[in-house]
Amino acid sequence: MKNLIFVGITLFLAACGGKTTDKKVELETLKKERIAIDSKIAALEAEVGTVKAAEDVKNVSILEVQESVFSNYLEVQGRIDAEDNVQVSPEAQGVVTAVYVSVGQNVGRGQILAQIDDKVLRQNISEMQTQLNLANTLFQRQKNLWDQKIGTEMQYINARSQKEAAERRIATLRSQIAMYKIKAPISGTIDAMDMKVGSVASPGMSSIRIINASKLKAKALVAESYAGRVSQGDNVQVILPDVPDSINTKISFASKTIDPVSRSFNVEIKLPANSRYRPNMLSILKIIDYKNDKALVVPVNAIQKAENGDYMFISENGKAKRVNIQTGKVSGGRAEILSGLKAGDKVIVAGMDGLSEGDIVKAN
Repeated sequence: MKNLIFVGITLFLAACGGKTTDKKVELETLKKERIAIDSKIAALEAEVGTVKAAEDVKNVSILEVQESVFSNYLEVQGRIDAEDNVQVSPEAQGVVTAVYVSVGQNVGRGQILAQIDDKVLRQNISEMQTQLNLANTLFQRQKNLWDQKIGTEMQYINARSQKEAAERRIATLRSQIAMYKIKAPISGTIDAMDMKVGSVASPGMSSIRIINASKLKAKALVAESYAGRVSQGDNVQVILPDVPDSINTKISFASKTIDPVSRSFNVEIKLPANSRYRPNMLSILKIIDYKNDKALVVPVNAIQKAENGDYMFISENGKAKRVNIQTGKVSGGRAEILSGLKAGDKVIVAGMDGLSEGDIVKAN
C-alpha cells in the first residue's frame, strides 16, 4: 500500500514539473518573436518616415539675384519718312509740252523735269530784245554827244532810262519764262509722275513727287502724358518688323509743342542709309525713359500679391522664406525690386503653388 502511494506522488510531481518547463519555453519564444516584430516595426517606421520626408520636399526653380542694368521702355508705333520728300508743283499755269523724266529715275537739284508752253513769253522777249537793241543804240549815240558836251543832260538821262527800262522788262520776262520750266528742288528719285504731255498744269497741283531715300527718319506721335519723360537725345531702339531689322540710336528731334487735337507731340529719329528701308514702312520705337545700372531684377511672375503688399519666396538654408518687397518699374516681363531683396538672395521663380514658409525646397 505504501508503495502505491509513493508511486502516485512521484507521478504527480513529474507531471507538475513538465508543465512549468513548457511555459518557460513558450515565454522565451514569445519574447524572441516580440524582438523580431519590434525590429520590423522600427525598420518600417524609418522607411515610412523617409518617404514622408521626401514627399514634403518642394521642387522649385531658383534664381540668384545680382545687380544688373534695368531699362524701362516706352513703346510707340510710327513710320519711316524721308527727310527730303517733296511734292513738286508748277509755278505757272499752262499746257505741258514736254516731260523729261520718268518714275524711278534719279534726278539732281535744279534739273528740268517738265516744260509748260511758254511760246507767248518767248515772243514777248523777242520783241523786247528789239526794243532793247534800239534803246542801246540811242543811248550810245546820246552818250557820245554828251561826252562831247553836245546836247542836254535831260536827253542823256532819258536815253539811259529807256535802255535800263528795256533791260528790266527783259529780265522780268526771263524770270517769268523760267517759271514755265518745272525743276527738281532736291536731289533724289522720282517716286510719282502723273504729269503728261498735253495736260494742263497749274500752281498748287502736285503731279511729281521726289524722294531722297538716302536720308530717312522714323517718326511717331507720343502721348502728352509722356512729355516730361521723353526728350531729344534719349536712347531709342527702332524696330522695323517688315525688314526685319532693329537700330539702337538716339532721338534726333522731340517737339516742344503739343498738338491740340491729338494731345500728342512728334518725335523723329534719323536712320542710316539702307536700300531695304522705304518711306511709310511701319516702325516700332522703344524709347528708354528710365535706366538703373545697379538694379535688382526678378521675373514678374515670381512676385506674389497679398492685401498688405507684394511678397516673394526665397530659399534660405534649404527652406522657403517669405519676404515682403517693394517693386519699381516693370518692363519686358521683369520687375525692379526697390526693397526686400539683396544681391545674392536665391529667389524662387517657379514651383510656388502650395508653397508655404518653412517648406523644404530643392532646386530643379
